[in-house]
Amino acid sequence: MKKLEVEHYRRQLLALRSRLRGETQSLAQRALDTGGSSLMPIHMAERGTDEASREFDLMLCHQEASTMDRIDAALRRIEEGAFGICLGTGKPIPKARLDAIPYIEYCVEHAEQLEQN
Repeated sequence: MKKLEVEHYRRQLLALRSRLRGETQSLAQRALDTGGSSLMPIHMAERGTDEASREFDLMLCHQEASTMDRIDAALRRIEEGAFGICLGTGKPIPKARLDAIPYIEYCVEHAEQLEQN
């Protein structure tokens, strides 16, 4: 892969990581915010809805944190000169796949193989 292409992916990964970091912090704050006593729901149904909303926010936080870990790993692969190479097969990952998911670790063939196992 050409140096200019790798730099494009690096910038894309950094922007995505920055955006996700802000979203994750916002979700975590919202999930952990209990609000003041005047904002506390009075009815049991409202309490259940609030709890379900908090659980959903925490689940999204976890998923975004996982994605940020994968982004950081992709940035390390760029530094190591191994970006765009399937971790399972050692073959190049097609650019169309990297364009869709720049932090992807596996080519389609190996990802399908992992799903089957």
